Amino acid sequence: MYKPLVWTGSVVLGILALFLLVQINHVSNTAATANTVSFSGTGKVTAKPDIAVISASIVTQDVNSKSAQDKNSVKSNAVDDFLKKQGIEEKDIKTSGYNISPQYRYPVYGGQPTITGYQVNQSYEIKVRDLDKISTVLSGLVTAGANEVNNLGLQVENPEELKSEARQLAIDDAKKKAKELEKQVGVRLGKIVNFSEGSNGYPGPMMYASDKAYGMGGGGPEPTISVGENDVVIDVTITYQIK
Repeated sequence: MYKPLVWTGSVVLGILALFLLVQINHVSNTAATANTVSFSGTGKVTAKPDIAVISASIVTQDVNSKSAQDKNSVKSNAVDDFLKKQGIEEKDIKTSGYNISPQYRYPVYGGQPTITGYQVNQSYEIKVRDLDKISTVLSGLVTAGANEVNNLGLQVENPEELKSEARQLAIDDAKKKAKELEKQVGVRLGKIVNFSEGSNGYPGPMMYASDKAYGMGGGGPEPTISVGENDVVIDVTITYQIK
């Protein structure tokens, strides 16, 4: 007769115990968070780019796909020969894309479009390790047959080394601030309980468009390219327990 009441009472006590346990953990975590202090640090490393990455394309058109491909192959061979004469190794010359697409004429007053020819687009990604040759390579690509030179990225080939160095400088900066606080305020810092990091990334590519891409013809003086420097900046935040 009294079993339901006993069972109900047990459930209530169980829920109450669980509620108290959650509250105790919340208070404990809040107290632990309150007894912490955070320090930020910044590390900056500057380096000159040691490699240039150029994106270029050879675009040819003709009434049939075979003729368009043949024209493209002639220009492609000329581009390859030019790059090798500049001392660029085969491993640094990569075909990044090859596309054949029909060209259409659309009737003014509607109706079915008709194919008027075909376009072949062969794209290259070229790494230039001798930065003194950037201008010569850019100009020579156009002369050899590349009618689109779209991208020039001046990069550091192994940026992770710079990032690691900048991170260490940022950590040292944050730890220095922590030690200064210990001396100035008289607190004792315990173990590190949290760490976060942010980066400014790496500089984006420069843009360079060939005259031929705009139908202006090749030739003329070589472009002037300033290499400059790249900055890698790392920001860190270190959180310590206060003893």
